[in-house]
Amino acid sequence: MDKMWSGRFSASASSLLDKFNASIMYDRKLYKEDIEGSLAHAAMLAKQGILTTEELILITDGLNQVYKEIEADEFEWNIADEDLHMGIEKRLTAIIGDAGKKLHTARSRNDQVAVDFRRYVLRQNLEIVKGLKLLMQEVIVVADKHTETLIPGMTHLQHAQPINFAFHLGAYLSMFKRDIARFEDSHKRNNISPLGCAALAGTPHNVDRGMTAELLGFDSVSVNCLDTVSDRDFALEILFNISTMMMHISRLSEELVMWSSYEFGFVELSDEYSTGSSIMPQKKNPDVPELLRGKTGRVYGALMGLLTVMKGLPLAYNKDTQEDKEGVFDAVETATISLEILKEAIKTMEVKAHNMESACGVGHLSATDLADYLVEKCDIPFREAHFITGRAVAKGEELKTDISKMDFKYFKEIDARINEDVMPYLGLRHSMNARTSEGGTATTRTKEQLEYFKTYLKETK
Repeated sequence: MDKMWSGRFSASASSLLDKFNASIMYDRKLYKEDIEGSLAHAAMLAKQGILTTEELILITDGLNQVYKEIEADEFEWNIADEDLHMGIEKRLTAIIGDAGKKLHTARSRNDQVAVDFRRYVLRQNLEIVKGLKLLMQEVIVVADKHTETLIPGMTHLQHAQPINFAFHLGAYLSMFKRDIARFEDSHKRNNISPLGCAALAGTPHNVDRGMTAELLGFDSVSVNCLDTVSDRDFALEILFNISTMMMHISRLSEELVMWSSYEFGFVELSDEYSTGSSIMPQKKNPDVPELLRGKTGRVYGALMGLLTVMKGLPLAYNKDTQEDKEGVFDAVETATISLEILKEAIKTMEVKAHNMESACGVGHLSATDLADYLVEKCDIPFREAHFITGRAVAKGEELKTDISKMDFKYFKEIDARINEDVMPYLGLRHSMNARTSEGGTATTRTKEQLEYFKTYLKETK
């Protein structure tokens, strides 16, 4: 079968080359964007007098028929057609005749694939944003119930200070909000049309790039055609954005895995989102968060793969960039299902508040509060207060008692300047609620933070 570009060649391509060269078996995912781009291009060509009205009608009707065939799974995808662009154009020509051959006037596959892939990525940026917002809403639902539930705040995975569980979840809300900003910023920056750049240098035909840009929902047209046909920054950006988002998801997943263990016992994932063991009947495994951690590495691989493809390419288009799509398609699918299943896992999990609060009773979480008391009430320099508090912690370790539960007499033995009014400072809930600085863990501040996220979601619907 002759290729559409076969005029230059005297021998047919080998079947091995067809197999190695073709992208049609995966880039056909872009059929909607490709047909929409062709409809806009045809409308522009007719407006500019390059196509007749009759030819435009034929092309429009033919493309709509191709679209219906693909949607109905009646379209024959043939590896010999190389890519979806050639496959669709060949089918169009078979339906309407020679008018179909005129569609490619003033257009190259270089700007055609650039517009298809760019529009796919732009759409997916916004779809992922929707998923992130739904996840945030579910996290807020859980957080609203736990603005007073104590949980150990940690550094170095060691007990540090008492915080409330809603405050802990608020940290992830902050991460997800930043993720949204990245996706939205990428959409805004990359919403420019490549159509009309042709192979690399523009076209001598009297095209109206602004018209096709408007028809396809772009904000503007690209400035330099040489850059445009080989630019894949938009694809790299969505991979980076997904990778960063998945890193945040992986951090939360790591905590869900730990929290659902017997050692922590802070949460229990629902049976719907857990699995068992093939040999140990008692097991209930946190497979969802474990898979989320694993899939994070998968999308990192897609990002590194495309960065490596792009790093040595001379201008302009090179066939190497055919390797740009599979990783993006896979990363987008991974991101989409990850957001959905994490949302459901959080929605259905049981929070074991009693175990969280019990865990705060070990590790001397109110030690910093003792130091603050010494500074505030006894006018002791912080460095000296730090040393005295260290001695109190050592005494607690000796007594096998948390300093929040230690008898006052031991504090008086450590330093005579300590009075009985120290005891309220050592209470865990007092310690949590003492952190009233903006952004702090005090319940009042945590509620403010949740209201901030609720308002953000409401205003950005």
